[in-house]
Amino acid sequence: MNSVSRGNGATFVVTSVSSDSHMWNLVFLQLLLEENGGKVINLGACTPDELVMSECLRIRPDALVISTVNGHGHIDGLRLIGKIRGHAVLASMKVVIGGKLGVHGSRQAGSRAELVANGFDAVFEADADLDRFLDCLGLGTPAPQRVASTEIRST
Repeated sequence: MNSVSRGNGATFVVTSVSSDSHMWNLVFLQLLLEENGGKVINLGACTPDELVMSECLRIRPDALVISTVNGHGHIDGLRLIGKIRGHAVLASMKVVIGGKLGVHGSRQAGSRAELVANGFDAVFEADADLDRFLDCLGLGTPAPQRVASTEIRST
């Protein structure tokens, strides 16, 4: 999979899966990515697979970010990633998915591995670390430079 440009200028398409009508998660992601220097095209909720694909072909984003809240992300995500990885132009696009991926909570622990095995570059559960997410997309804060400390003595 290709890497994402670091810092300002990276373009992201944000969307839900076709069965998910939730919008607040997409607005949150849009704001988070924009505040960290990304340009965001938000396709909104209940986005059909074909629209996701056509917009990614048109925009050619640095990454596709899929968020789901309804618990069907695993099923819908597998279908969508199969279409993306099967398309000659989109096959190498960075694609991440996150949110509530199943309806069975921790009993569905194997779904993350299955999503990665089928082509997702990263999978983020609902309680994922935002710094890890931003790092994955190339928007993480660079590690602070260590400054040699000078001991100050009082006399």
